[in-house]
Amino acid sequence: MNIFKEPLFSQSYIDTGEGQPVILLHGLFGNIAMWRTTINTLKHRYRVVVPRLPLFEVPIHRANVDYLVEVFHEFLLWHNLNNIILVGTDIGGQLALDYAYHYPENVKKVIISGCSGLFENIPPINKADQIDYDSVEDQVKDAFYKRDIVGTTMINKVYNTVNASSKNLHISAFASSSKKSLVSKFLFRVSRPVLMIWGLQDKITPPEVALHFHDLLRYGTIKFIDECGHYPMIEKPESYNEALLEFLN
Repeated sequence: MNIFKEPLFSQSYIDTGEGQPVILLHGLFGNIAMWRTTINTLKHRYRVVVPRLPLFEVPIHRANVDYLVEVFHEFLLWHNLNNIILVGTDIGGQLALDYAYHYPENVKKVIISGCSGLFENIPPINKADQIDYDSVEDQVKDAFYKRDIVGTTMINKVYNTVNASSKNLHISAFASSSKKSLVSKFLFRVSRPVLMIWGLQDKITPPEVALHFHDLLRYGTIKFIDECGHYPMIEKPESYNEALLEFLN
């Protein structure tokens, strides 16, 4: 019987495989589908859990990284997930690092890609508290077309997310919170091994961002992937999964 209170949000999730729990965390412009090849790679050796982060369900005044950590923690408690390995991209990577800092007793390892929290090439919020996402959309479009693993439906979902004005407010709020909640304040205190899998052609979080993460982390390792942008799990899944498995094993 679960002794913990019901989580704040009953988000959908994937739970497959058996063994060591590995949690995959998407970013602002992704969802569960972006992890398809990673899930298929890991599920034979690990229990793979992929929650859909409730980025657009949280109240707008709670659309920040700190609250997302709280929501994620309650999700883990409700599902009795402990001694976990966290894999995150974009703000999902920032969430993974933040959670590992606050709850080190529940985390074994962390893997991040294109992680936010230090520096990102995203246009600033304008007076209307909206972001011009053209450059970010181009990155997402390039990633999905380079690897035709999710098809037009997934691309349309991403674009619909970006173009919906109500969701734009949440994205703007989370992006602003991500920039203000700088991980540099606590990275040196993260006591778990961290692997950074980074695209050498990442234009949103360039390779020097990964190097800066490495300088601040006590137990950090970098794996660069050539001819790869912001989404290595989509653009170069074979190289990404190889590096992931090597680190996990």
